[in-house]
Amino acid sequence: MFSKLSVAVASVLVTLAAATPTGIIPPITLPDSLQCCASVVSSTNIAASAVAALLGLDLTGLDVPVGLSCSPITVVGNNCGSTTVNCDAPDSLWGGLLALNCLPVTL
Repeated sequence: MFSKLSVAVASVLVTLAAATPTGIIPPITLPDSLQCCASVVSSTNIAASAVAALLGLDLTGLDVPVGLSCSPITVVGNNCGSTTVNCDAPDSLWGGLLALNCLPVTL
């Protein structure tokens, strides 16, 4: 009896695991962080999807500008040398690899 129960529980767990998406869909919030990004691409871009997958994120269905290889700008007038944007960039979560909803800024 216990063997049938364990098989049933195992098959339910396998089914649930297969139905669960592989990544977390990140929330899109208003940009609140000045960032210097190496590049800004669409969230549908292959590079953005690859970086997001490494971070466990799923960008499927999102259509927002994504900053890649970003670092915060802490001093106004800082010479970025790349693309200066205002993003939703939780450094504690994604370590500067990815920033969402990046809007161009002229300093």
